[in-house]
Amino acid sequence: MKITEVRTIVTCPGRNYVIVKIVTDEPGLYGVGDATLNGRELAVATILQEYFAPLLIGRDPDRIEDIWQTLYRGFYWKGGPDAMTALSGIDMALWDIKGKRAGMPVYALLGGKTREGVLAYTHAGGRDFVEVEDAVRQCVEQGFKVVRAQVAVPGGAGTYGAGGRMEAASATWIHGDGGPMPAIERWEPSPYLRVVPNLFAHLRATVGPEVELLHDVHERLTPIQAARLARELEPFHLFFLEDPLRPENREGFRIIRQHSTTPLAMGELFHTRYECLPLLTEQLIDFIRCDLGHSGGITEARKIAAVAECYQVQTAWHGPGDIAPPTHAANVHLDLALPNFGVQEMVFFPEIVQEVLPGAPVFRDGYLEVADMPGLGVDVNEDLAAKYPYQRAYLPMVRRADGSVHDW
Repeated sequence: MKITEVRTIVTCPGRNYVIVKIVTDEPGLYGVGDATLNGRELAVATILQEYFAPLLIGRDPDRIEDIWQTLYRGFYWKGGPDAMTALSGIDMALWDIKGKRAGMPVYALLGGKTREGVLAYTHAGGRDFVEVEDAVRQCVEQGFKVVRAQVAVPGGAGTYGAGGRMEAASATWIHGDGGPMPAIERWEPSPYLRVVPNLFAHLRATVGPEVELLHDVHERLTPIQAARLARELEPFHLFFLEDPLRPENREGFRIIRQHSTTPLAMGELFHTRYECLPLLTEQLIDFIRCDLGHSGGITEARKIAAVAECYQVQTAWHGPGDIAPPTHAANVHLDLALPNFGVQEMVFFPEIVQEVLPGAPVFRDGYLEVADMPGLGVDVNEDLAAKYPYQRAYLPMVRRADGSVHDW
């Protein structure tokens, strides 16, 4: 069996996705993966088309590890989000082929199920505490047992996550004289640090202790600010506090650990196991939440999870709307097989996305499931995808009150 073609499909059924389709010389046997990097889709597509695809033609798709090592270690310049996203899409497609060839779902190839369903969380946000409370209650009524809560910060503009339920809607951008430009949000740490503990005090007083709550800082704080927030959130028993620091500032997690027992989650901007390693081996986090679509796919994520298991760290893979259904499916297949799975972020995809990219996991009563079919259970409707061409779009940017750039 040989690879005969690697197709890169860029489509925008509401938002941009980059899909990899690897075709083999066995009639009807192909694999589908996701290589979407929000705001840099065409950069990844170029890597796939011009650099990686020519290296795969004629190779045996069953040799997933060797192909992974070739595309990562075989180059002098290694890693980076663009290249790792391209590699992730290829890796998922190869696992999809392996499962189809074996006649087994991917989770079975990874050792089989360790659980019957995958605990999932969704997002609740609002302009004030009451709106967030209402959104949390709606999530609970829908069956969610774990909910992420975000609230608008007074004086800010476009507070991250405050819009509510996160779905695979179109990316946010504004139009300037030169075409689409990043939306600009305004944010300051002091009001944020005052508001967030009060939000969770309100939620615990109104929705009670049963629902698990978590919060995403989105890497915006300094170590001492994050330590203060984590300590002040202790009475409200968060499931975890997500991404309190930038990935470049891993040493800062020691400061947070010294001042708080609030569980910590980190990793959506990590691209390899090496970036995760010090946080795992020093037990500075409780949940590792890499993005399978940006960190080397299933092959790399299962290695990260194996290291994490040694240090009692659970997985909480990234699962927003700006990665396509194949990555969400890969998440759940891996979640089903891992002994140290913790929780899975998820979104509800609009109908048009499900038509173009069928096979996303299904949510039932707090848990995610995948179809019991060979491979990842996903596909791509190429004819329909072609009807939704790429649209240039950027993730938002953040500026402080004085006009200086801040991390989004």
